Order: sequence, then C-alpha cells, then structure tokens
Amino acid sequence: MASSSSQSRQEESGLSEEDYDLIHGSESGWVDARTSCNHLSSLSAADLTHIPTPNTPCNTCQHPTENWLCLSCKEVLCGRFVNRHMLHHFRQTNHSVALSFSDLSVWCFSCDAYLDAQVIHQLRPVHQLAYILKFNQPPPLRPS
Repeated sequence: MASSSSQSRQEESGLSEEDYDLIHGSESGWVDARTSCNHLSSLSAADLTHIPTPNTPCNTCQHPTENWLCLSCKEVLCGRFVNRHMLHHFRQTNHSVALSFSDLSVWCFSCDAYLDAQVIHQLRPVHQLAYILKFNQPPPLRPS
C-alpha cells in the first residue's frame, strides 16, 4: 500500500496509480533481484534452448524495441513502456516469467520482481543463450 505522501503525489499528478508507479518506480531506485521464485514450474513445457533472436519485433504490434520473451510459450511481446502486450499476455494466460530483450533481465509478473537469471539454475541457460544471440559472445563470468 502506498504511503499517504506518495499517494497524494500520485493524485496530484493526475496519473493512475499504475502509470505513476511505472514512471516514478521505487523511491530508492535500487532493485534487488530475487534468487528464487515459485512460478518457474511453467517453464518446463517450453524448450528454452531454442529462442527467437533479441531483435524479434512484438508479435502483436510489430514494435521493434523494448520486447520481452515469455519463458512459458516463447511469445515475443512489447513491454509496459510501449503497448503493454506482455503485461496483457500475463493477465490472459498467467504466464508469469519473461526475459527482456533490451537488458536481458528476467521479470516475474506474479512476484512483481526481477529474478537473478545468473543465480537461478532454471534461468541460467536461457539467459546465456539470449546473451550470445544479442552480443555474439558468452556472458562474462560473475564474480563469486
């Protein structure tokens, strides 16, 4: 629940709560990615060793950037700052986990949190593959 001061700033802006949160985000600006998630079971049905390339446009509106890969069905859809097709996809299908082709982050819509794809064993292979497809080289090793 929003504090009364942040709620009043949101009301003064004339934006919906969702749009205000999208624009202003967390007050601290720091994001701690989760190292576990209970919504990864849906990933088992998808073959994540073969994914579309990071330059794949949104399957719905053909927007070329800010696209996400659904890790349940491999649908490529645009993000919240474009036409929100991935968010609509989650709401219609309950496919919770998606990988951003922009920065290769992984988001769980159900947890409302980023997931650490380099730490979570189930996400590591798809993150590494997306990195190779985007940069033509393997990701750097993460310090221990």
